[in-house]
Amino acid sequence: MSPRRKVALGASTLVIGYIRVSTDDQHLGPEAQRAALERWCDTNRAQLVEIHEDLGISGAASLDKRPGLLAAIDALTEHGAGVLLVAKRDRMARDTMTAAMIERLVERNGAQILSSDGAGNGDGPEATLMRQMMDAFAQYERAIIRGRTKAALAAKKARGERTGNVPYGFQLAADKKHIEPNVDELAVIDQMRILRESGNSLRQISALLAEVGEVARNGKPFTAQQISLILDRKPA
Repeated sequence: MSPRRKVALGASTLVIGYIRVSTDDQHLGPEAQRAALERWCDTNRAQLVEIHEDLGISGAASLDKRPGLLAAIDALTEHGAGVLLVAKRDRMARDTMTAAMIERLVERNGAQILSSDGAGNGDGPEATLMRQMMDAFAQYERAIIRGRTKAALAAKKARGERTGNVPYGFQLAADKKHIEPNVDELAVIDQMRILRESGNSLRQISALLAEVGEVARNGKPFTAQQISLILDRKPA
């Protein structure tokens, strides 16, 4: 890997933010990550130009399955930004090889990856070692999470219970083996379709739903990516 280029931070520093949340690792949600990126830029007097997101994407997913990350890397060149900023190193990847590939792509764009928590930032050999260790521990933690999830699913399957996510618009039936329509959620989906057919963008639909109090299952406003996945899903 080429030497890590140091970026002098200040008012002229342009930053592209990147947020990732997987389906099984929600301890640092997109809102918390966004706030962390904004605080870092305020503290370092840097300009946060754009933020790109991959929601519901595993940290071990290949680059072709990370549209938000690829858009963020492209934005580095488009804006001449010197920093790709993440809230924590493991938001970039939970796989050592993937992390190395991402770092190389970013450096080829004349930029560097920094974490808003400060861990692994720097240009010396100690910082390089720290980043490598953090990438390895992120991969190890992911393996632990997968192991626990696999064991939990196996236990549910042994009891004859349904495994896997319940699509929005449905709910788990009382027997815990089948899914059934959720009338309230189906009504929200109808609203989404009507708004989309009226020419509204995904972000506009998100804002309009939030205005009338319609939120996702986590109690937070629907993101553009969630709306896209819901509308693109084939009927059950």
